[in-house]
Amino acid sequence: MTDKPTGAGLATRSIHGHGFVDAHGSPHPPVYDSTTFGFDTTADLLDVVDGRKPGSLYTRYGMNPTIQALEQTLAGLEGAEAAWSFCSGMAAETALFLTHGREGIVCIGDAYGGTLELLSTQLPLLGIKTHLILGGELDRLEGLLAAGAKLVFLETPTNPTLELFDIRAIAAKAHAHGALLAIDNTFASPVNQQPLTLGADLVLHSATKYLGGHSDLTAGALMGPAQLLGPIWDWRKNLGSMIAPTTAALLARSLRTLVVRVERQNASALRIARAMDAHPKVARVFYPGLADSPGHALARQQMQGFGGMVSIEVSGGGAAATRVADNLKLFALAPSLGGAESLVTQPCTTTHHGLTPQERSRRGITDATLRLSVGLEDAEDLIADLEQALG
Repeated sequence: MTDKPTGAGLATRSIHGHGFVDAHGSPHPPVYDSTTFGFDTTADLLDVVDGRKPGSLYTRYGMNPTIQALEQTLAGLEGAEAAWSFCSGMAAETALFLTHGREGIVCIGDAYGGTLELLSTQLPLLGIKTHLILGGELDRLEGLLAAGAKLVFLETPTNPTLELFDIRAIAAKAHAHGALLAIDNTFASPVNQQPLTLGADLVLHSATKYLGGHSDLTAGALMGPAQLLGPIWDWRKNLGSMIAPTTAALLARSLRTLVVRVERQNASALRIARAMDAHPKVARVFYPGLADSPGHALARQQMQGFGGMVSIEVSGGGAAATRVADNLKLFALAPSLGGAESLVTQPCTTTHHGLTPQERSRRGITDATLRLSVGLEDAEDLIADLEQALG
């Protein structure tokens, strides 16, 4: 291994940040599918086991050259000291919550439906106190922190309404009470937002999305200081939530094109948002790049790009939105996001189907909401597809 180029630009780090030197001159680390690795002596083994020397030991522990090279790149993308990779974003969240959330978790704003279910249903079964507050209820945060909650968790932008939160301000409140702030940066990606530079303590990704970028892998990632990631390692190891080496290699491949992909998606999403904002059959557009968006000023302060996700509210209600989704040709009707192909989903039927209609309404997620993941197709073709479906 060599030092990763931490002082280099993001695109350079995404390609060269693995720090791996291949004996045969390969520009990327090979796939080590080995489950275990041998040693010449017991002393050599103990040096690796006890952390005196770097090395590989056992793949379920993450001590595998392919996985270690990936994690060096992941850390560099967020400007973090270290990173852990997981078999999914939910696995990363679970390990985070079980490690740093046992004294209480505050989740702010909308989040992925699986995250909300984990927080509201599963974790309380383990005696972990969880508090879900909306963006309009931030005045409750101080009291919850004063009562002992030690982890604040949020998405920004949120899923699916793309609400933004001031990372610096929330980090200051959390730290004043000795609490940590963890940001799910999946929607923004490291290209558009760097939460650690804004005061967050940990950053989480569903790497299935923009980091993977091709809808062909499932993975998760956590980045941050080694001191905070250290205790998470045991949960990952013993819950068996390690990423597979082949998946790690696929993810490392995808990271090489992360910057160019996201920059293209940013540009297309802005064009689509503007077109939908002017469409008579669209009641509302959720996109922080629009000048009249409630989060536009904050997005310009803490983001480098507005992202590839656009949500719209179709005039005529849920049935009208379903017709639009069913009539799209280029936008595939499917959950997930961040891939090369454009996707559309109706959150009430997929990502947030597990919430009651009342809870979705409280969160501003109507049946008429459609979430668009803008891919790499020509923007004018995507706009034409939306216009024909709306018509």
